[in-house]
Amino acid sequence: MDILLKRATVARSVLNLWPPFWGSGIKITQLSKDFHLCQVQLAFRWWNKNANRSQFGGAMFAMTDPIYPLMLMAILGNKYHIWDSESSIKFVTPGRTKVFAKFQLDKAFIETILNAAASGEKFEPELSTEVFDETGKVVAVIKRKLYIRLKRQYRPELKQVA
Repeated sequence: MDILLKRATVARSVLNLWPPFWGSGIKITQLSKDFHLCQVQLAFRWWNKNANRSQFGGAMFAMTDPIYPLMLMAILGNKYHIWDSESSIKFVTPGRTKVFAKFQLDKAFIETILNAAASGEKFEPELSTEVFDETGKVVAVIKRKLYIRLKRQYRPELKQVA
């Protein structure tokens, strides 16, 4: 089996057992072997309903929290710091069923990151993800700003000094 497929399969399994995901009813249903596509779902259970009997917004937020950074860590390797630095959520309509989110990174975006971070400066792209219900209706839009920067030992200005 392809080493990337093994890594993606292991990553998906580990994340699905991770207590914040497992306990909230969050499940990664698809993770492509190149980590460019990830699909996540959030179950609709009594313990993740809010007072209005709809999906708890914090659980929807949590289902999207680590996905882009983890995908990028797998794609770019360990030479980069990759974190969420800012995020917001806009609730569009109550989620009253299982909800889903799809995360996709294309090769052009990866090239943009590599070029923007090559000098050692931070790069802070903004990404948007829609959370939708079983009928395909958008229930929330989550925006995230990422912080991406070469780790100190890989920054060009430090390599020249050493």
